[in-house]
Amino acid sequence: MRSATAHTIYQDDNRFEVSSAGTDANAQVVLTQELLDWADSIIVMERHHRNFIRKHYPKVYETKKIVCLYIPDEYDYMQPELIALLKCKIEEVYQRGLL
Repeated sequence: MRSATAHTIYQDDNRFEVSSAGTDANAQVVLTQELLDWADSIIVMERHHRNFIRKHYPKVYETKKIVCLYIPDEYDYMQPELIALLKCKIEEVYQRGLL
């Protein structure tokens, strides 16, 4: 629900074109090579997501900017605390020029 929430809160932000996908085979949208090729930058929520990309898509890992937000999977979709945390972390990453 973290990526889906981030997608919802940033989908109308003119600074970004957003899409979201999960690394789990049961995700509503599963991460693909096509999605990774489309992205200029990739935001992941946890280290194991970045490691998944490194293992399954090594060329993407070597060539794309991947930013980990270190947000644990303990929130519901659009939970106010998650929204606040995402906004804080994404704005910080953006201000640092990492996106």
